[in-house]
Amino acid sequence: MHSDSPNLFDRVRFVLVETSRPGNIGAAARAMKTMGFHDLVLVKPRFEHALTHEEAVAFASGAQDVLQQARVMHSLDEAIADCSVVAGLSARLREFSPPLKQPREFAASIAVESTLKTALVFGNERFGLSNEQVERCNFLLHVPTNPDYSSLNLAQAVQIMAYECRMANLPSAQMPTGIGFQGELATAEQIEGLFTHLEQALIDIAFLDPTHPKKLMSRLRRLFSRSALETEEVNILRGIAHHIQQKNNKK
Repeated sequence: MHSDSPNLFDRVRFVLVETSRPGNIGAAARAMKTMGFHDLVLVKPRFEHALTHEEAVAFASGAQDVLQQARVMHSLDEAIADCSVVAGLSARLREFSPPLKQPREFAASIAVESTLKTALVFGNERFGLSNEQVERCNFLLHVPTNPDYSSLNLAQAVQIMAYECRMANLPSAQMPTGIGFQGELATAEQIEGLFTHLEQALIDIAFLDPTHPKKLMSRLRRLFSRSALETEEVNILRGIAHHIQQKNNKK
């Protein structure tokens, strides 16, 4: 179930025009679902039963619900009729085209709108969008790919746009923070205690000459300052220094 509120995930429609391969439709559905989108429309796919084709279902890989909700329409005009913003993706720049934007710039612009329905239009895998189809769009989107090899698979293009739209809509406060271990940052006092202990251990093993220290401790401070040391890490380093001293005293 989707909320009735006009959030970005309900406002963005992915329109695939004259798609040739059922696997690409399934892969596009998967790309959409991983980023939280669900509104998929096919315009004149080039095979029957496109949404239930076994290859489409296989490539959807868990996003079959997106396929089940998707609709097939007879024209691009029908697919975008209720949309206020229509953007077509193209690897080819056109002499006469609507304003050109990059995906990130476009995603940021639609994320700030609270009500506008948006259609992202993707052309046939081989031919892309025709000039007539591009003329139906308000914007032309161009992914800045490697100029020596600019070919994007249809599902890859869908993934890029779905990702950029999601990131534009996701406040930094909602970014995941619980990934990996995160300990408590060490205090200045703890870090200073570490350096004092470490310096003495290096003197004890004759690695550091206290009469000619040069820049050793300054460089070590610089090294550790880049690490954002945690309390547990300071304790580990002090434990190492302690054992160095113990081993040295037993000689």
